[in-house]
Amino acid sequence: MLIGEVARRSGVSIRMLRHYDSLGLVRPTGRTTGGYREYSALDIRRIFHVESLRSLGLSLRQIGRALEDPAHTPAAVVGDLIRWTEQRLARDRELLDRLRTIDASTPSDWSDVLRVVELMRGLDSPSAARRQQSVLVPADEVPVPAELLAAAVLAEADPHVAGALRWALARAGDAGVAPLAAGIRSRHVEVRRRAVRAVAELPGDASTALLTEALDDPDPTVRRPAALTVGTRGGAGAVPTLVAMVVEGANDVEAAEVLGSLAAAPGNAERIVGALADEFAAHPGQPAVRIRLTQALVELPPGVADGLLRELAHDDDRVVAAIASAQLAAAGG
Repeated sequence: MLIGEVARRSGVSIRMLRHYDSLGLVRPTGRTTGGYREYSALDIRRIFHVESLRSLGLSLRQIGRALEDPAHTPAAVVGDLIRWTEQRLARDRELLDRLRTIDASTPSDWSDVLRVVELMRGLDSPSAARRQQSVLVPADEVPVPAELLAAAVLAEADPHVAGALRWALARAGDAGVAPLAAGIRSRHVEVRRRAVRAVAELPGDASTALLTEALDDPDPTVRRPAALTVGTRGGAGAVPTLVAMVVEGANDVEAAEVLGSLAAAPGNAERIVGALADEFAAHPGQPAVRIRLTQALVELPPGVADGLLRELAHDDDRVVAAIASAQLAAAGG
């Protein structure tokens, strides 16, 4: 079959068939008496093999190796293709994310686009100083998408850069809360820690609701800072975690102070005193825990815990008894 007929039947252009011939991929096995290329049935079958492999994304060089090298197994070829395709998809996803980030900044002209692109490049820098500078440099009135800052906060390990990012994100107000929700729910505890710290610096009910969700986190290093912020904002849901912090000695002074402020609100005092009393009963013979619990009672508003303090004034632990007695005396009780 001559080259024109092969091109018509196979759908491969004459130019490409000649290119295959020059590369040695598909060489016609015969020539007519006039010197024209003549393809056999096996040659045409090889053309279809080449086209099939091209449709999978192989280069012509890779196709040549696949067809000629017996050691180049199909499994190896397919494995390489999967790996290359995954890398390409990752690049495409990154590009899509960048385009969406630029779109979210609602650019009015190309200078706005370039500003956001430059910020993204700065945040991708391996240099912590460059990343920090890219956030702190004035934005020339170009709004920085909260999604971009939130993603950078969740990924940033350097504490100085993270602080700058949280500062920039806080300037976005409520807009910064929603992008951080994925971080609060991340499978990775380090990401959840960063998210809680960032959300705690954002104002409003939406951030409080997200931090309240974090109170159920299985990792104490996530739920403790969430409890301190939620409690400071008046959320009684933080009480169990705050009491646990006192028991465990983790930021217990801060936790006791927040419990004291919560106890000033109607309805909270009895719950807090009851929770602390339960911990006294649960930790007999543990002086360090009982001392911290007694000090937490001292932080409560006057008169709120007098009944429990009177009991503790006769405690077997002299330090506990002394603290309780001193508080009662100071309150005139």
